[in-house]
Amino acid sequence: MKVLKTLASALCLAGSLLLATAHAADLPRSKPEAEGLSSARLSRITATLMSGVNEGRIPGAVLVVGRHGKVVQYDAVGDLGPVPGLPMQRDAIFRIYSMSKPVTSVAAMILVEEGRMKLEDPVSRYIPSFGQVQVGVEKPGLNGAPPTLALEPARRPITVHDLLRHTSGLTYGFFGNSLVRTAYDQAHLLDDLDNAGLADRLASLPLAAQPGTTWDYSHSTDVLGRVIEVVSGQRLGEFLQQRLFEPLGMKDTSFYVTDRARQGRIAEPFEHDRNLGLNADMGDPRVQRKGESGGGGLVSTAMDFARFAQMLRNGGTLDGQRILSPKTIAFMTSDHVGANIIRTPLYLPGPGYGFGLGFAVRTAAGEAVNPSEPGTYHWNGAAGTLFWVDPKTDLWVVLMIQSIKQRDHYRSVLMNMIYGSVIAP
Repeated sequence: MKVLKTLASALCLAGSLLLATAHAADLPRSKPEAEGLSSARLSRITATLMSGVNEGRIPGAVLVVGRHGKVVQYDAVGDLGPVPGLPMQRDAIFRIYSMSKPVTSVAAMILVEEGRMKLEDPVSRYIPSFGQVQVGVEKPGLNGAPPTLALEPARRPITVHDLLRHTSGLTYGFFGNSLVRTAYDQAHLLDDLDNAGLADRLASLPLAAQPGTTWDYSHSTDVLGRVIEVVSGQRLGEFLQQRLFEPLGMKDTSFYVTDRARQGRIAEPFEHDRNLGLNADMGDPRVQRKGESGGGGLVSTAMDFARFAQMLRNGGTLDGQRILSPKTIAFMTSDHVGANIIRTPLYLPGPGYGFGLGFAVRTAAGEAVNPSEPGTYHWNGAAGTLFWVDPKTDLWVVLMIQSIKQRDHYRSVLMNMIYGSVIAP
């Protein structure tokens, strides 16, 4: 089997070097050297991913790299799942989890551009149950007793802006063990709820911080998805399909994969690499549920998401389809956190990054442990997917894997190797 995988690796490397003659969907394509990248250095990335397959780190991966508006690398390596014999396909379908957040954020800004809602609008305008939210404050116990949770009124309403930049006071139950997070964990938020039911259940829980004061990764984008439903009068999936996926040609992006013809393309992790934390495993997108999680429910392919990234790189347009204006894209990919917002110890963007409206945004050339230019924006998915757009370098990258345990390793390795492949402006 290892001999076969080594042979597959050689074929993949050859395919990478001959990309100019390969078909990369309908995005423009070019040789790496023509766009200031090294073919030899890019081929190292394919080899590194294939080594991960041979070592049993990941079943397989799909990588797409674009520069100056053209695809320069489009590789599939390894297997579609943990059982050898079914090769990874370029059009494999991956659970993208939190890479759903930028998509939902773009959808929300479509409605903002159309004047149908404003960022300063209170969420309670669209979801009345958010009108009486309270903030949970831990009080130390007396004489060695455990701490208790006191409730105090929110000093101002949660706004749509807060949902987009994760300053709503909402949180996730699987980061830490505070009393508020414990309440989230015990609230059965993974029940089969539609978006309206989930939003109302979240509104009944205490906030982890006063709205507008603290960046805390959270269910904010799930609530934003419900706001989109109320404003548009459509289910979130319907709105995304009509206003984003169809115009952009993202034919394999959806919340569920119920048609059997597509189910055979779903990428799967190793059996020992499915747990997301708190006894929650990767879901099965073949099973239709009531909810359509704007914060983490989408599946997609590498090329579908490459089209989304290309649209962002183009300032909101692709193939003659205008999604957002260039000014709105620039606004979304600016830092909206700044110095006055508290950053929790679990500030996922990390040093050197602020946060915009759905994206981490690089604010400093240094500080972070990986290279990229200030103004670069990105986000990741819990199961290992990653994308970023670097406007100054005019570069975008999409990586699709299904591995919780290896996600951080490959994200870091990929950024280092991609920027090590840039040899000219």
